[in-house]
Amino acid sequence: MEFAKRFVALGDSFTEGMGDADPLRPHQVRGWADRVAEELCADPEWGYANLAIRGKKIGQVLAEQLPAALALKPTLVTLYMGGNDILRPSVDIDDLMLKYRDAVAQLAATGATLVLFTGFDSSGSAIFGKTRGRTAIYNEAVREIADEFGAVVADYWRWREFRDWRYWATDRLHMNAAGHALMAKKVLGVLEHDAHIEVPELSAPVAKTRLERLREDAAWTRGHLAPWVKRRLTGKSSGDSLSPRYPGYVSLAVTS
Repeated sequence: MEFAKRFVALGDSFTEGMGDADPLRPHQVRGWADRVAEELCADPEWGYANLAIRGKKIGQVLAEQLPAALALKPTLVTLYMGGNDILRPSVDIDDLMLKYRDAVAQLAATGATLVLFTGFDSSGSAIFGKTRGRTAIYNEAVREIADEFGAVVADYWRWREFRDWRYWATDRLHMNAAGHALMAKKVLGVLEHDAHIEVPELSAPVAKTRLERLREDAAWTRGHLAPWVKRRLTGKSSGDSLSPRYPGYVSLAVTS
């Protein structure tokens, strides 16, 4: 089926939809990009492709996703990549952003509307907060590149609502369903598109004792942090065996 308007999403687990479980969808996740596509696809002229795969670094997005995206001749592109590079023990941010700029230049040459994301302000995380300075430098480069190529910025860093951990999954790295719904609403907002997305009401905060917090932290370390660190030490990724969820254009119907 041919679509006059074509949305392609590129990136890593953030755009793949990790944390927003849906057993009936490819990779058993939904995510903010699907939610945006559902709104856009209310107009039958829109098609949607999602090439994002968890764990991918900028070099992998450039090698594996960028050529496919260009071949799809998009009219709208969302791009968030670099988070997995920033979390590595060492990274050359300047070199990273030169590669990022080259990708944006190629995408801009298609004439598509581009949406670029800043990185999340992780100051509230005891583990990931250590990369806050890197992310701030990354974000400034993203804003400069957006200015250069006329891209729209989805400023994750400045959207302070996401500092509320009730928007996050138990792995403390990905947003949960409420977080993805809020992100979809934000993205549609920067696109100046009417959003009919209802963000789930957050449960009331629960006061916890120090012992309860320690037990939660220990369970998180065993179940999420340790496997994440092991993958990085061994050079493996949870996305190594995965293919894109929607490699070609589909039309998604709105779901609850």
